[in-house]
Amino acid sequence: QVQLVESGGGSVQAGGSLRLSCAASGYSYRRYCMGWFRQAPGKEREGVAIIYTGSGSTTYADSVKGRFTISQDNAKNMLYLQMNSLKPEDTAMYYCAADYRGDTLQMTAIQALGVLPYNYWGQGTQVTVSS
Repeated sequence: QVQLVESGGGSVQAGGSLRLSCAASGYSYRRYCMGWFRQAPGKEREGVAIIYTGSGSTTYADSVKGRFTISQDNAKNMLYLQMNSLKPEDTAMYYCAADYRGDTLQMTAIQALGVLPYNYWGQGTQVTVSS
C-alpha cells in the first residue's frame, strides 16, 4: 500500500516561511502527478500546487502564486512545498496527494488542482500563521 507522510508544519508569524515535505513509499508503480492541498476549519479542501512527476510542470492556485514553490526529488520519492511570505489566511491542514491512475493526464492543469483525481492522501501537517 502507498504511504504518504507529511512533515514540516508548524506555527509562524505572518511573513515567515515554512518548508513542507512529503515522503512517498510502498508502491513501485509510476506516480503521474502529486500535489499539495489544504483545508481550513469549516472550509472545503482546496488545491494549492501540483507537479507532474514526468515533466516537472507545475500549477499553482492564484492565492499562492509567487509565494509558494512545489518541487520534487523523484530519486528520493520526496515532494516539497516551500512557503514564503506566509499570511494568516494560509492557516490550514496541509495534505500531500498522489495520482497513481493517470487521471490528471485526462484534464487541464487547473482541473488537476481539484481533489478528485488523487487516489492516495497523507494524514496532513498543520500550518498556523499568526498576525
